Amino acid sequence: MLQITIQPIPSQSVSVVLNGQNCQINIYQKGQLVFVDLNSNGVDIVTGVLAHNINPLVCIKYTGFQGNLTFVDTQGNDDPQYTGFGTRYVLIYLSPSDVAAL
Repeated sequence: MLQITIQPIPSQSVSVVLNGQNCQINIYQKGQLVFVDLNSNGVDIVTGVLAHNINPLVCIKYTGFQGNLTFVDTQGNDDPQYTGFGTRYVLIYLSPSDVAAL
């Protein structure tokens, strides 16, 4: 598992290499809902996926993305809100071995 650094702002883009994959993660809040776009090596993996606490963001295995992403509420069981990004709500990358262990 790897925590990806995110800021408590309502719209942001994060570039990170995950398991050799060059990833661009866009995170944005609309109303009370948080959405995520994930691009890996120039290929859109997911777009506009709704973020929930401890639910995988990549739900389709045939995308070729290795591993998965999820938000974790460190203080309860609520869905993420941008005001708590990086503290209460953390974004976690799960490697393929992490995913297999679940």
